[in-house]
Amino acid sequence: MKAAVYYENGGPDVFRYEDVADPECHRKGIVIRVEAVSIEGGDTLNRQGGALASSPHIVGYQAAGKVVAVGEEVDSIRLGDRVVTTGGFGSHAELRAVAARTAWVIPKGLDVRQAAVIPVPFGTAHDCLFEFGRMKAGDVVLVQAGASGVGVAAIQLAARAGAAMVLATASSDERLEKLKVLGMTHGINYRRDDVAKEVARLTDKHMADVIVDSVGGPTLQSSILSLAYRGRVSMVGAAGREPMKVDVGSMMGGNRSLSGVFLGAEIATDRVHDNIQQLIADVASGSLKVVIDRTFALKDAAEAHRYIESRQAVGRVLLIP
Repeated sequence: MKAAVYYENGGPDVFRYEDVADPECHRKGIVIRVEAVSIEGGDTLNRQGGALASSPHIVGYQAAGKVVAVGEEVDSIRLGDRVVTTGGFGSHAELRAVAARTAWVIPKGLDVRQAAVIPVPFGTAHDCLFEFGRMKAGDVVLVQAGASGVGVAAIQLAARAGAAMVLATASSDERLEKLKVLGMTHGINYRRDDVAKEVARLTDKHMADVIVDSVGGPTLQSSILSLAYRGRVSMVGAAGREPMKVDVGSMMGGNRSLSGVFLGAEIATDRVHDNIQQLIADVASGSLKVVIDRTFALKDAAEAHRYIESRQAVGRVLLIP
C-alpha cells in the first residue's frame, strides 16, 4: 500500500510518500481501505516530536473507510461496512488496521468524509463539557481555539445544552465570523484582545463557568483567569506547543478547578464508545454539524500539515488516498 511516512521527527517536510507493507488483521480487529483521513492536532504534534512506533512511521489517529478484513473474534462489524476508526497511529495510509472496539459503523446516508471527523474531536469536546466540566443549562462557556476541531464541536454542544453564552477565541476576526452559525455568542480575537478582560466585559464580570482549553501553554493561565466562582477548566492538549506554566494559587480564592482530559484513556469503555456512536448519529440526523475546511491528496500530507500549522483552517483538514 501507499502511505505518507517519515523516518525522523521534524517539520512537514519529513513526509515521504512510499510503498509499505499492508497491515495485518488482528483476531480482535479489522482492516479498512481508507477513504478519508481526518488530521488531528495530535498528529502534527507527534510528527514534530512523538515516538516512532516503527520505521518508517505512519502517523495518525483517525480515518474512515470500508472494512476489507475482519478478525475471527469480531462480531459487531462485517465485511463491507463503512466505519470510522481511531488508534495510536497509522491513519495516513491506504489501509489501516485497528481494534474493532475503536471503530464505529457509519449510518447509511452519512458521508464518509463527515464521519471521519467525528470521534476524537466531538468525543473530546463532550467529555470536556459534561463529564469533567459538569456543564449545565445556563452556564457561561468559553472555548479556547474555537476554530479547531474540538472547538467547533464544543461550541455546538454547549449551545445545544442551553449555555447562557458561548464565547470562543480565534486568531482572526475572519475565523470568528465563521463560528457564529455554530452557536457562538461572542468571539474574542486573542491576537488583539486580552482574553480574560474580554470575558469580564462580555459577561458583566460574571466570567466563564466552564472552559474548554486545547491550547495549553500561556493560554491555560488566561483560561484560569477567565473563570467564574467555582468555574471549571477542562485542559485537553498542548496545541500551542509551549510549556504550561500556571499560577495554581490564582485558582484558590474562587474555588476553581482544573481537570486534564484525555479521551484515549477511556475511548474503549462502554461510556465513551456509546457516546461517540450517539454523536455520529447526531451528525447523521443534522443536529450537529461537521466543518471540513479543506481536503488534500494523501501524497500531499506535507502540504496539509503545513496548512494546519499556518492556523488558517476552521474545522478539520482531510487527506484523501
